[in-house]
Amino acid sequence: MDVQATEPHRIGNRGRLLALLLLLIPAAGCNNAAIEANQRQVDQNQALIEQQQRDIARLQSEMSAPPPPPAAPIPGNTGNCDKGVEAAATKRGGDAMASGDMTKAIGYYKDALSACPGSSKADMNLARVYETLDNRDEAIRYYKAAASSKQSDGANAKAANAALARLAEH
Repeated sequence: MDVQATEPHRIGNRGRLLALLLLLIPAAGCNNAAIEANQRQVDQNQALIEQQQRDIARLQSEMSAPPPPPAAPIPGNTGNCDKGVEAAATKRGGDAMASGDMTKAIGYYKDALSACPGSSKADMNLARVYETLDNRDEAIRYYKAAASSKQSDGANAKAANAALARLAEH
């Protein structure tokens, strides 16, 4: 075999291989830049996910914390009245009582009484919840307030007096 005849062929293959490698080097650099850009995006997304997880945990802890107790209204107290708030709180209190959640019912009925101090309706509702819970002293306290309320429609005063008579027998 002629050595000189194969030399140009080898050089040609080496040259082609070298040219191919030279073409691949910039392409590899482009891939590295793309990989780095993707990694930056992944890092940003991860930081966002972690921030959202912290926000969710904070919101969950805020939601699980018990609400502050409403200010205890003074039975029989008179003053300004917000009938809209009283009606909404009374409805929610009734729903809570019907579902058996007496603690919530008390909170809503106290809200109603705060909205309309001296409301015989709110006093009656509170008295009934306390009587259901066998808290005789609080029941009597609110029945007395309902019976003596200046805002009574008469029916609440009559019902309160009947309840007081019934509780006095026991």
